[in-house]
Amino acid sequence: MRYRIGVSTPPDPNASKALRGGRYTLVRKLGEGSQGETHEAIDEGVGPEARQRAARAAPLADKWARYVRDQQSGGDVPQDARLVAIKCFRVGTAKAWKDVELAEREARTLAALDHPHLPKYFEHFEEDGALYLVMEKIEGESLASLRKSSRAMSVAEITRMLEDIGGALRYLHGRAPPVVHRDIKPGNIIRRPDGSFALVDFGAVRDRLRPAGGSTVVGTFGFMAPEQFQGRASSASDVYGLGATALTMLTGTEPEDLPHEGLGIDVARALPRGIPARLGRALEAMLVADPDRRLGSVDEALAILHGEAAKQKEKQRSPSKRQQRKQRRDSARRRRPPLLPRMLGRVGLFVAMLVVWVTVGFAVPVVLILLSLLFGATLRRAAASCVDAAKRSQAALGRASMWLSGHREEAIALRKEDEAARIRVAPAPERVRTAIEENVEAPAEDADAWMEARLEKEAQRERMRTHARAPTQRDTFGRRRK
Repeated sequence: MRYRIGVSTPPDPNASKALRGGRYTLVRKLGEGSQGETHEAIDEGVGPEARQRAARAAPLADKWARYVRDQQSGGDVPQDARLVAIKCFRVGTAKAWKDVELAEREARTLAALDHPHLPKYFEHFEEDGALYLVMEKIEGESLASLRKSSRAMSVAEITRMLEDIGGALRYLHGRAPPVVHRDIKPGNIIRRPDGSFALVDFGAVRDRLRPAGGSTVVGTFGFMAPEQFQGRASSASDVYGLGATALTMLTGTEPEDLPHEGLGIDVARALPRGIPARLGRALEAMLVADPDRRLGSVDEALAILHGEAAKQKEKQRSPSKRQQRKQRRDSARRRRPPLLPRMLGRVGLFVAMLVVWVTVGFAVPVVLILLSLLFGATLRRAAASCVDAAKRSQAALGRASMWLSGHREEAIALRKEDEAARIRVAPAPERVRTAIEENVEAPAEDADAWMEARLEKEAQRERMRTHARAPTQRDTFGRRRK
């Protein structure tokens, strides 16, 4: 039984090989690494004998529907068949027992994971001296294949990759104990047809963090963090691997060939022109050689990256000054009264402004100034007060005109500003002028001097009353003392 995949692939000597009693049929080899080979296979759900018995017992309508479906698909594909990925590890060819331990650890770790950006675990078994791990076949293309075909990734795709793989790492590092992938590179990241990304190949996974050491050096040169060469992998090591992968996909250059400064990659020199500054700073923080100074999670890198994106969105959302003026005009146009009442109101306000300015602002002050030549400076101050009153009246009439035009908020704001300007607190008592009530015809005098004189008179009267109420003192002869 064959499955047509529609893609020309090199011949695979293991093609059509059946596993697990005929349930799995290998189709082609997907990749090969130090821990074994990964094959694409068909999972037929059940063995062929059980499926034949079920087909003989099926009704005629189901047989006809299956026949039509098979003819449309171009092959005899079982109804419950699905594509899976099977990783094969041959125990007999292992160079060290540590390799067998890593294969068992991968199966144990993958069985406990459930995340949309990680492959699903189905089962694992041993057959013919080999260990087989069956997992979900994630459709798409690896980033390594994209690099081989010289296809570059845009900034938006890099951001999407950081978000998707960052979510998977958040899930892995948040488990108890934390799960460290230790081998994040372009070959282990798949871009799905819908544009999302998934992290695969847990052959180098470390499901326990041992501070005392004893970890095996596992990873890929160039994408490994410096501390991994000492066997000290941590969650920050995965952050480094993801940053190196993103930088490689942006520049098209392997990490070891990029400019370096000491033990770390010089990200500023490596990045091409046109890359957003925030993305460069995020990658720079992810690729710090010292793990103690490196970002501890991809979320911190995304915070740096999205900070710039949020600013750009806020800038796009906030209107320009021209747009703000247009919005105010549109809002005022919606609020203003109909045309005829508005025109009548404006004409009335104009006439009122003209009358107030001619009378209160000009005629009355001129008359008062002329009279002040005979009756003193008080009338000149009254003339100045009339001019100020005319100005305030003009401002109030102007606000009324704005209100008629629909600019009500601006009119209210101007009124509040005018009131705040007229209400002030003096730093010291001001000197005011008043007229003496006893003599209206007398010129005005200083209120402070007048008040001091009145207070002095009141004090003298109080002393006299006190002296009059005091008891009379007599001398030894009975005479009153003066």
